[in-house]
Amino acid sequence: MSLRIAARLARRELRGGLRGFRIFLGCVILGVAAIAAVGTLRESVRAGLATQGAELLGGDAEIEFTYRFATETERDWMEAHATRVSEIADFRSMAVSGDGRRELTQVKAVDASYPLVGAVGLTPDMPLATALAGADGLPGAVIEPVLANRLGIAPGETFRLGEQGFRLMALITREPDPSRAGFGLGPRSIVARTALDGSGLLAPGSLFTSRYRLTLPQASDLDALAARAEAALDGTGARWNDARNASPRVAEFVTRLGAFLVLVGLSGLAVGGVGISAALRAYLATKVQVIATLRTLGADQRTIFLTYFLQVGLLALLGILGGLLLGVGLPVALGPLISARLPVPAVFAPYPAPMIEATLYSVLSVLIFTLWPLARAREVRAAALYREAAGARHGWPGWPWVVLTLALLALLIGAAAVFSGNLRLTLWTAAGILGALAFLTLAALGITRAARALRPRLRGQPALGWALGAIGGPGSTAGPVMLSLGLGLSVLAAVGQIDGNLRRAIAGDLPERAPSFFFVDLQKEQIPWFLDRLATDPEVSRVDHAPMLRGFITRINDRPAREVAPGHWVVEGDRAVSYAGALPARTEITEGTWWGEGYDGPPQISFSAEEAAEIGLSLGDAITVNILGRDLTAPITSLREVDFSSVGMGFVMLMNPSALAGAPHTFIATVYADSPGAEEAILRDVTDRHANITAISVRDALLRVSDLLASLASATSWGASVTLLTGFLVLIGAAAADQRARSYEAAILKVLGATRARILWGLALRALLLGAVAGLVALGAGIAGGWAVSHFVMDTPFVVIWPSALAIVAGGIAVTLLAGLAYAIAPLATRPARVLRGRE
Repeated sequence: MSLRIAARLARRELRGGLRGFRIFLGCVILGVAAIAAVGTLRESVRAGLATQGAELLGGDAEIEFTYRFATETERDWMEAHATRVSEIADFRSMAVSGDGRRELTQVKAVDASYPLVGAVGLTPDMPLATALAGADGLPGAVIEPVLANRLGIAPGETFRLGEQGFRLMALITREPDPSRAGFGLGPRSIVARTALDGSGLLAPGSLFTSRYRLTLPQASDLDALAARAEAALDGTGARWNDARNASPRVAEFVTRLGAFLVLVGLSGLAVGGVGISAALRAYLATKVQVIATLRTLGADQRTIFLTYFLQVGLLALLGILGGLLLGVGLPVALGPLISARLPVPAVFAPYPAPMIEATLYSVLSVLIFTLWPLARAREVRAAALYREAAGARHGWPGWPWVVLTLALLALLIGAAAVFSGNLRLTLWTAAGILGALAFLTLAALGITRAARALRPRLRGQPALGWALGAIGGPGSTAGPVMLSLGLGLSVLAAVGQIDGNLRRAIAGDLPERAPSFFFVDLQKEQIPWFLDRLATDPEVSRVDHAPMLRGFITRINDRPAREVAPGHWVVEGDRAVSYAGALPARTEITEGTWWGEGYDGPPQISFSAEEAAEIGLSLGDAITVNILGRDLTAPITSLREVDFSSVGMGFVMLMNPSALAGAPHTFIATVYADSPGAEEAILRDVTDRHANITAISVRDALLRVSDLLASLASATSWGASVTLLTGFLVLIGAAAADQRARSYEAAILKVLGATRARILWGLALRALLLGAVAGLVALGAGIAGGWAVSHFVMDTPFVVIWPSALAIVAGGIAVTLLAGLAYAIAPLATRPARVLRGRE
């Protein structure tokens, strides 16, 4: 019976329109739209990776080897299980133009079967086989336009890779399998595999990756074939991948970035929740007389609660539907434009998962922020018809409502942890949002009390006194303004501090801490000349060199390494391995003993101390490393301090020389030069003398990483901007709700002789004060959040990035001032007589 009556009352009240619920609807729509849009983008990329897996991979399956080609036995196994096999070698090299320009390039050396799937787009248009055949006695090559621009060459001209000359036949406009290139430090070049014979670029021990793309018979069982490949190639260092997960790193990156952006979106929902709660309180304040009348006519508390709960539920449903239409419809409509900017395929369509996720978050958020105002509304007594003091109760609504709210909050955090897949990040985000809300609430209380205390002391400054009176007086909107604007600015401030500190960690102090070049693929016989050339250069301050091999940690104490340390970077891919007799300079042993120069006993390993602690390794643990297809097992006999943040030479694993005596390998060197001129001369002399040596500019590599971080920061900033937009919407709602009180105040001041200019200045001062305090509080919260992420998540030093910090404070002042002035027009235009007679 109560539900039927409540539904009838709710329907009748909603006939009056949505005037009191516009901000409510706007906050729900923005919150749902932000989360749905991020989820739709994430699912679209996943769908693209799934449906176009074979094209991304370059075949139905792929087997990868590090720094070696497949043996005849391994190749026979592939031929027996595939209909076609294509061999590719991928490595870095220096491209040298005819006039001596040098640029790092990522080279793909392919056979006649490449590509098994898709096609290489070229300009001028021609078959890839024709382009790679070359002309005028030189093999052909195709390169990306950016590399051609850097080298200053055009199709028909020549350049060199190693000792081999090539004729540029065409420019690459489309690479069918770009996701397999990984993080390339240079633009792409494609040449024929046979053209590299004698170039010195693929000598034993050189750093390259070989990939064998397979096309499989239809109806092949990929699970069974993967198991057979793992058994047949066990112990060889081979890695299997197939079209079901063509780009696992991209997929994982998209998932993690999407989860992080959804957590940023939850900050927007929290800001929206403040607006929802404020809008509902303002609406219910106008309904006190109605509720009191209903109570007089016999309506119980349950009927009152259900009446307004149904209204809130219906409007929340409208807001959620609107948010879903916006958050899903916009990415789908802009799908072609977004796809053109993505490095991976995406299939844009309405997906149920992000809609369910956004709906769940929104329903829980609406319940959390509306239960208390609704619970207070049910406490309105019939006596409110005669005495305002007998209206709704203030303060806590009662312990059952508090418990229910806490349960809903726990459910929201649990859902976020499940959907994001990162419990730690979710808990930190929740703690940050709740901490910021508590901090901002205290700041709002503080500024209202300070305004109340200071006003009597400012009798000679009427405009400032009016501003303080509006902030600290009855009906003040300082609370919603501080919470909504402050939380939005806090998220932006934290993003700005994290981005700035990451950039500083990468590029800061670069000349003092980082080498100028990494030189790779140095042959042993080339080392004496190389060191002599650098030793005689007065602008070279330091040179480090070491032998280098690459290997996979396959087992730890005879257990699979990925089972012992799941997800740890040391066991996820191939790692650099070196050897040394005497203890290297600037090396500190933290535990155990070094084997010493001249040791030729059983293999031993010296492991990085920090990584050993993270994995849980200790002295005596046995590590199995697969190097060039051969398993080598050795105990850890010492732990070392390794500073990877210096961007210098550092190895997770060092071994005694006799352990790696039979493995072909090259050397790596780092060079610290004092000027750009010296760097240019070193690069020219080394690559002219030994064309096989590849130079990697550390500065250029760090710029690539910095650009990637800029993209991530941009994506995160867009997510944070939605939070700020929601805060601005709440701010507008607070200004609109405050307009009647300001109109009455302006009328009184006009009667007392105040000019419009002085009244406007008082309103502007009020907005400036609230904006400045909100900006300062947000700055403190953002700096604290940025420090926490930098210290606990990124493990990087933290300093305050003041330009970003001051911009946040200025933004808070500007936004509040604009909203305040926009709603100052009506109070200034009011005629005192009409206001005082109650006609306006």
